[in-house]
Amino acid sequence: MLRRELQPESWMMAKPPATIPSLGAESNLTRYLQEIRKFPMLQPDEEYMLARRWQEDGDTEAAHRLVTSHLRLVAKIASGYRSYGLPMAELISEGNVGMMQAVKRFDPDRGFRLATYAMWWIRASIQEYILHSWSLVKIGTTAAQKKLFFNLRRIKGQLRAMEEGDLSPENVTAIADQLNVAEHEVVAMNRRIAGRDHSLNAPLTIEGDGEWQDWLVDEEPDQEYMLGEQQELEQRRDMLARGMEDLNERERRILIERRMREPAMTLEELSQEFGVSRERIRQIEVRAFAKLQKAMRQFASDDA
Repeated sequence: MLRRELQPESWMMAKPPATIPSLGAESNLTRYLQEIRKFPMLQPDEEYMLARRWQEDGDTEAAHRLVTSHLRLVAKIASGYRSYGLPMAELISEGNVGMMQAVKRFDPDRGFRLATYAMWWIRASIQEYILHSWSLVKIGTTAAQKKLFFNLRRIKGQLRAMEEGDLSPENVTAIADQLNVAEHEVVAMNRRIAGRDHSLNAPLTIEGDGEWQDWLVDEEPDQEYMLGEQQELEQRRDMLARGMEDLNERERRILIERRMREPAMTLEELSQEFGVSRERIRQIEVRAFAKLQKAMRQFASDDA
């Protein structure tokens, strides 16, 4: 099994090591999970301001708080890959690397929460590690083959074929059609994965603290989370509409065409429409965007 030595981002090293729980041997996993629950979740306006401090000022304290407040999200996503036979500690470590990358690239002005953006980086980091760690997976190079590797178990569950061993011809055909791969690739991948199955009753740690089945998660979207996301989206849309009312007609027109349309109008096109220079259009756009940000932050503060 290959294992990449993880090096923390330089900006994370700016914090005292004791502020982030260490995750070494598998026996430390239970303690680690307990420790990361101590980091508080961030409110939307708090998350926004921290992201701005990191983005504009390179504030490592802000970046550190953004990462640590999402360590529980990393652990939850990593648990979804427990069936690939790799130590949970390593999966979580890789997910944490993805979380750091997400914070580095997160743009709070795009209107969505960091968790929504970060989950893709976390999954990508973990999946890349799994593919490099499975020495038997020799064909997982194309997008279709990677899709087969990470979706075969789920589809087998839907077909109630988890205990079949070798798949029946009917199930092989169904899976191949659904994932757009050759039938022989389905058979080969199923045999590779079947060789790495572990009992869900196996102990989670050396001390026997819990079993793998304790990490089973419902793959369906959490209703409470979906409701919260919907409410937050509606709130942001309402604040955006109210913020746009503070702009004059020309500012609204330029901001909409430059920031809210696909494809956006060019400075040249707008300069011809309003009879001013391109530089003047750019200045109006920047000023209008700043006014909109200020108004939305004020609304968020008033509604808190």
